[in-house]
Amino acid sequence: MKEKGLLIVLSGPSGVGKGTVRKEIFSQPDTSFEYSISMTTRAPREGEVNGVDYFFKSREEFEALIEQEKLLEYAEFVGNYYGTPVDYVKETLEKGKDVFLEIEVQGARQVRKKFPDGLFIFLVPPSLSELKNRIITRGTETEDVINNRMSVAKEEIEMMNLYDYVVENDQIDLACERIKAIVVAEHCRRERVEPRYIKMLEVE
Repeated sequence: MKEKGLLIVLSGPSGVGKGTVRKEIFSQPDTSFEYSISMTTRAPREGEVNGVDYFFKSREEFEALIEQEKLLEYAEFVGNYYGTPVDYVKETLEKGKDVFLEIEVQGARQVRKKFPDGLFIFLVPPSLSELKNRIITRGTETEDVINNRMSVAKEEIEMMNLYDYVVENDQIDLACERIKAIVVAEHCRRERVEPRYIKMLEVE
């Protein structure tokens, strides 16, 4: 009996370093997750590549996909849409492969309703002052946008109760180790492996 893949959802407030942690995890040779690339209507940041970091779409293209119900989740955040293509996720899980999503908090809430047995991990900053510093260091936002992001971040941190695990992003390598350890533990949960062994007993 082939075990379905695990849907791993990494989320957290804007500026916490979700993308950096995800890139570090996927740069490691022992990582076997499949990364589900998100779509967005925001402009690419310096160094970002279409089809690698995000699928960059126009607002019209994105709204057409919403109409066609081709997105597992989507959200509008600071004036831009973000979302996850649904077909790729379902097909990959059925093949027994783990799918890794790095998404905003609004999107994670939608995925929770559709995939309640997914693994939801919330990435938090060591402090709010450190979070603000990380957003400022990007050098891509105005002061108004920074203040808006901080206000939204506080609201998002209050939604921590929607998640199964909380990982502090104090050091990138440590955050990655914690996330990978959580995934290993989840694969060993009795609820996930029991059907396989029940099937084995029936065969015997």
